[in-house]
Amino acid sequence: MPGGYFFIILVRYNYERFMKILTCTTPGRFDYGETDMPVLTADHAIIRIKRIGICGTDLHAFEGTQPYFSYPRILGHELAGELVSFDNAPGFAVGEPVTFIPYFNCGSCIACRNGKPNCCTNIKVCGVHADGGMVEYLSVPSAALVHGEGLSMDALALVEPLAIGAHGVRRAGVVPGEFVLVIGAGPIGLGIMEFARIAGAQVIAMDINEARLDFCKQKLKVAHTVNAKTDVMAALKQITGDDMPTVVIDATGSQQAINNGFMYMAHGARYVLVGLQKGEISVSHPEFHKREATLMSSRNATRADFEHVVRCMKSGEVDPTTYITHRVSFGQVKEEFAGWLDPVNGVIKAIVNME
Repeated sequence: MPGGYFFIILVRYNYERFMKILTCTTPGRFDYGETDMPVLTADHAIIRIKRIGICGTDLHAFEGTQPYFSYPRILGHELAGELVSFDNAPGFAVGEPVTFIPYFNCGSCIACRNGKPNCCTNIKVCGVHADGGMVEYLSVPSAALVHGEGLSMDALALVEPLAIGAHGVRRAGVVPGEFVLVIGAGPIGLGIMEFARIAGAQVIAMDINEARLDFCKQKLKVAHTVNAKTDVMAALKQITGDDMPTVVIDATGSQQAINNGFMYMAHGARYVLVGLQKGEISVSHPEFHKREATLMSSRNATRADFEHVVRCMKSGEVDPTTYITHRVSFGQVKEEFAGWLDPVNGVIKAIVNME
């Protein structure tokens, strides 16, 4: 019928031109809206988003405590989806499941030239410096694409946060048998524990939340846990035979936790800061100096880290579904998001379904 035919054409036109988005307009506020569909450009790919993982960066942005951030911003960088179209992406195929490396680097600065695109001087992190993946379709550089390798959409959405942990462990140069203290049992800290275990370390989990420490013991089989509200020094000495950990990795983003971490190092230890906060680091220089300690930061991750995570997922060394505790549809995010900040709700990883 003519009227019916016109209706079908109109719906198709709207579908191809507009897509739904969710924007963090100011701290504490989300708004749904619509915007134009992305158009394929040179050296880029378009992904139909299927899964969005919610991470600490998103939560901190919503709180207004995230560094390097401005509003309004479309959040989301833990993403998985279907490859819709692309330019200059050899080896990829339309329709295949993919994730991508969400740290868009310039390729020419000192960091990029030295093989450290993860800390490019001109970096644009998807969902932080540039609008992210709380959208139906997203355009990304083709060079950032990562093959799905047969993994589920849920698993692919968790590759990025686990890669953060894998990178921190690689920065620390973890060797088999040494004690690695991971401060903070949130999603990033849990990933660090996983990859420290895979590297052969004896992992010690520390947090103030007993439920999260129980999660470490029950789900990740972490042998040693310490509640940061107790006598931490005594506990660490007992676990390590008075030696103290040779690697300390912070994943809290808490100024107090980071400053306290300096005292937990063995002599000759390495301290890696994965967590990020806005304040100043305060350390006793004599205490740090006498240990001949090493302090380093760990930012983002590299393709090598992403590929390591994918291999570990495929081999069964890491089960990504372990982390998923909450799941909502795209239309529920605005209503549910604030609740994920409350420790009472026991959120490890919230996943948004776009389907």
